[in-house]
Parts: sequence; structure tokens; C-alpha cells
Amino acid sequence: MGMFEGLKSAKQKTLSVFDRILTIIVTATITSTVWIVAGGSLLDMSDADSQIDRTRPAQSAAEKAPITTETVAGTDRQIDAANKARNIASTDLANATRPSASELSQMVIPVLNVRPSDLSDSFLAERDGGARLHEAIDIMAPKGTSVIAAAPGTIERIYRSETGGNSLYVRASDKKTIFYYAHLDKYAPGLKEGQKVRRGQRLGEVGTTGNAAPDAPHLHFAIMRTTEDAEWWEPTNAINPYPLLAGDAE
Repeated sequence: MGMFEGLKSAKQKTLSVFDRILTIIVTATITSTVWIVAGGSLLDMSDADSQIDRTRPAQSAAEKAPITTETVAGTDRQIDAANKARNIASTDLANATRPSASELSQMVIPVLNVRPSDLSDSFLAERDGGARLHEAIDIMAPKGTSVIAAAPGTIERIYRSETGGNSLYVRASDKKTIFYYAHLDKYAPGLKEGQKVRRGQRLGEVGTTGNAAPDAPHLHFAIMRTTEDAEWWEPTNAINPYPLLAGDAE
């Protein structure tokens, strides 16, 4: 009897250990499954419209940019979301600083034979029914008038779009300022990306490409402040060119 009882006790202990091991395995499996399911749900939620605003504000701004109507020189045209997104401020980028007065003091009016008194300040003019601001100035001139570089720099992008038509992005030597020239009728011969340009160098001709009114040729000129490592298409801080070109700068 003593031997039988001993074997029975040993068997019970073995079953008890096995039960514990089995319980641990089952519990671990269930826990892992729950975490996998929960993790997948969180990833799905992070891509949802309700969550993108919090997790990826820059992506949200670009993806949600609506197709709107822009009024330029008396005409209404449709603009695409990709170009609209370029003007949306981003909380993902470091705040860009304003250039010093000395950096912009040597600028010239980027349209040949246009005087400071010919300029008008449309920087704060409303666009899209007040949804946004112009954040540039329109320099009116006859079609074919030479467009020249307002300041020295490097051509970062030669770009054609529905909104700006034939346009140029020129990054200044400080790497933090981008000059934007739009609605060009033609580019200067031989112009290419990566090319360095001097102040006053011919870049093209005034035109009406993009959403400019056919009867109102002009150069859309913008100054955009960015960071050295930012791409030309990333959101920027706009600076009013008018006081710098008209001689009213502080």
C-alpha cells in the first residue's frame, strides 16, 4: 500500500506541473493574440482621418487640401490639391526665421523696366473667397517683357503646373530663402536646374500661363522663407516682397 500511495502522489504532482505549464502556454498565447489584434487596430486608427491630424499633421494638411477656386487678375480657375498643399503651414517643420535686412537689401524688381511706383501690394489680398491669402505680389507688364532674377541664387526647380504655369524656384545663397516666379510665357534659353544665376540675369518672359487671365499678363512673385534642409515643395513662411521692392522696408 505504501508503494501504491507513493506512485499515486508522484503522478498527481506530475499532472499538477503539466497543468501549470499548459496554463502558462495558453495564457501567453491568448495575451499575444490580444496584443496583435489591438496593435493592428491602433495602426488602422492612426491612418484614419480622425487620427491623422494628431499623429501626422503635415500629411493631414497635404491630403486634405481641397480643390478650390483661385481668383487671379480677374479670372476664376480651378487649382489642384497638390499645389494648394504647398502653401499650407506645417507644424512638422521647424519655424523658419526672417532673413536679415542686409540679405534682401540688394534685391531688384524682377521685371525689366518696372519702377517701384508701378508696384501694388496684393500680399494680403484674399483668395478662394477668403479661404487663404495671396502671399505674393503680381507685377503687371506686357507679355514678353523680360523677367530677371531679383537676387542671386541657384535654380532649384523648373516647374509647370495648372496654377503657376511656367514657373521657377530659385534658392538664395543663404539656403533659407526661395524666390518663386510664376506665369512665365517662356524660359530663358539654356536655363536648367542646378544652375547658378546672378542678380538681374534674364530668367524668362512675362506671360499668362497657368491660371493667369489671358488679358492680364503679369509675374506672380513670392518670397518664401524655409530651412536649409527643406525641399522646394515643402511648406514655407511667406514674406511680403512689396516693401522690399518698393523701398518701404523698415
